[in-house]
Amino acid sequence: MEEGNHSEVTEFIISGLTDRLELQVPLFAMFLLIYGITLVGNGGMILLIKMDSQLHSPMYIFLSNLPFCDLCISLIISPKMLLNFLAERKNNSFTACAVQMHLSIIFGDVECLLLAVMVYDHYVAICNPLLYMVTMSRQLCKKLMAVVYAVGIVDSMIHTCCTFQLSFCSSNIINHFFCDILPLLALSCSDTHINEIVTFAFMSCITVSSFVTVLLSYVCIISTILQFCSAGCWHKVFSTCSFHLTSVVLFFGTLLFMYLRPTSSYSMERDKVTSVFYTLVIPMLNPLIYSLRNMEVKDALRKAVNKLLTNS
Repeated sequence: MEEGNHSEVTEFIISGLTDRLELQVPLFAMFLLIYGITLVGNGGMILLIKMDSQLHSPMYIFLSNLPFCDLCISLIISPKMLLNFLAERKNNSFTACAVQMHLSIIFGDVECLLLAVMVYDHYVAICNPLLYMVTMSRQLCKKLMAVVYAVGIVDSMIHTCCTFQLSFCSSNIINHFFCDILPLLALSCSDTHINEIVTFAFMSCITVSSFVTVLLSYVCIISTILQFCSAGCWHKVFSTCSFHLTSVVLFFGTLLFMYLRPTSSYSMERDKVTSVFYTLVIPMLNPLIYSLRNMEVKDALRKAVNKLLTNS
């Protein structure tokens, strides 16, 4: 790599999760399994919702977009990560790095906002069931999804443009397993103060507002359940919501920990492990947490399996 500004950089080197040779193959096998489960689980959910007419209600517009986001995040990060476990030269071109960062931010933002919209949808369904179809009309759901994707695209363009106009002149080795904002800021020899402010401002706006929406919606849901439901009813709903809330806390917790703190406390090694959760583990778990505990989805899956067995 020639010294100078970012236009002279031709490639970055991705260091990966670890440089210990004896761990490369075991980690490759583990993350290949995670990747396979993610593809099957999320891809299966998308097909199931598309094929079953009973799952074409407004709420499933959101539920089908969640596995789509998880699938895209996995496709953006996992293949290159798996290849780097076995490759001698773990290079990534300047353009490819920018594209990977751009797309990962888009779908990360979309999933963050989508979780808030989904919990609000649950709130309307539980607290105002008679007005649900009017309040959450199909057209409104589509408009909400359009806004969610538009916010993700605009936010990603701002971060990508601000990051890749920096100078990278001292080293081109990214101490991470994919091209992310903070490792690139740490790598730059430019003044990154403005970038840090932009990252904090936009990430806090999207993440905190989504998280607050989730918490307020759950407070209203729990309040309604305690007032109007029987003991058996609220126990069943609490059981389901606890799994949703676990995924939400895990997802938002890792994002808040990663991006909403001073760069002076940033630890490359620690944050690589944290990133694994929201980019690889959570996309694998979401089909179980959000879908397989849904009775309508389970019934649709049962019918699809029975139909497949009958035809065979």
